[in-house]
Amino acid sequence: MKKVIFAGASNRSLGMFVEPLAKDYADAYSLVGIFDINPKRAGYIGDRYGIPVYECFDEMLEKTGADIGIVTTVDAYHHEYIIKCLNANLDVITEKPMTTDAEKTRAILAAERDSGRKLTVTFNYRYAPYPTKLKELISSGVIGDIYSVHFEWMLDSNMDVLAHGTSYFRRWNRYMNKSGGLLVHKSTHHFDLVNWIIDDAPVEIAAFGELRKYGKNGDLRGVNCRKCDHKEECGFYYDITKNEFDTDFYTAAEDIDGSYKDGCVFAEDIDIYDTMSVNVKYKKGTVMSYSLNAHSPYEGWRMSVNGSAGRIEAYLPESGQTSNNNIQTIKIFDNRNNVTTYDLPKVTTDHGGGDVRLRRDLFTSGRPDPLGYSAGSQAGVNSIIIGIAANISIKEKRIVTVDSLL
Repeated sequence: MKKVIFAGASNRSLGMFVEPLAKDYADAYSLVGIFDINPKRAGYIGDRYGIPVYECFDEMLEKTGADIGIVTTVDAYHHEYIIKCLNANLDVITEKPMTTDAEKTRAILAAERDSGRKLTVTFNYRYAPYPTKLKELISSGVIGDIYSVHFEWMLDSNMDVLAHGTSYFRRWNRYMNKSGGLLVHKSTHHFDLVNWIIDDAPVEIAAFGELRKYGKNGDLRGVNCRKCDHKEECGFYYDITKNEFDTDFYTAAEDIDGSYKDGCVFAEDIDIYDTMSVNVKYKKGTVMSYSLNAHSPYEGWRMSVNGSAGRIEAYLPESGQTSNNNIQTIKIFDNRNNVTTYDLPKVTTDHGGGDVRLRRDLFTSGRPDPLGYSAGSQAGVNSIIIGIAANISIKEKRIVTVDSLL
């Protein structure tokens, strides 16, 4: 029986780890402690799953005798708890992104090396059937040597209170010093997906980024939606009180840390970008053009991979009219005008079916991993360093090399 502790009482820790471990893996794992800087949120989870709540993380480390630490805090603080767990001789599982800047990255790598323990980064999107098929096809050599990748990701902002793109500008994610911006917090998924699919690592990055829709660009603003004078005319008004979980878990704990989940999307202190473009050069010579927009009418992504023997095109809509199709398609174009189409059944739950498969690998020992699903610290570095370098490139208007950061 392995003992597990949690740093961070978040919705993600609850849904991804606490509940499944307590329900599906209780014969092998014991949940022995949870800590959060907000004891009310920690108490919400602890009370429901019988997990002792600690108000001091170091005390939890000392008293529980844990084997594994799971880190799901605000991104900018991942490194603190990862390093403390490693130094206390625990293996660590961390939510993506592993951390948010180069200095913290170097500190994590040093701690892992010195401790001899293992750090795992949870890239759930690798495990989804659709990206898995892309990985299998490209690894088979069907399009030959990889020359270039074009990758476009759209986050929705369609006046729906649950719109994904808009949600990042309501919460702590909207501050660069907390999340590293969407190029770190969100794009780490996307960059890892490309790194994994083409089996390569980045070496040079150049980027542009702007805040075009949210923040200072709005005409109507307040502290948060509940206290706003513009509820009737603002298309982004969100009544959080209609959601029982959000009310009990978030709003009931606001008095501790002042963290809102219904913050104004037009707050003037928002300093992350909502419109981004990145160019990446890889070790093997592949180049990637990538864009992320957090204000699209629908959500989803498109990827094209060009090689010496052909081209693969993938399109996965996740919201909007085209998302209603129950089939997801991948097309391969060879250099003789032949087209091969693969139709995959659509999986709509748990990040495209990735979460349940990731948990199976994390918490079931001895499973084969021929595609290299499991991601350690190096994969964590290869994904976040693109976003970290991109942020520097945007700010300083220059190309940034990975070697200069690591």
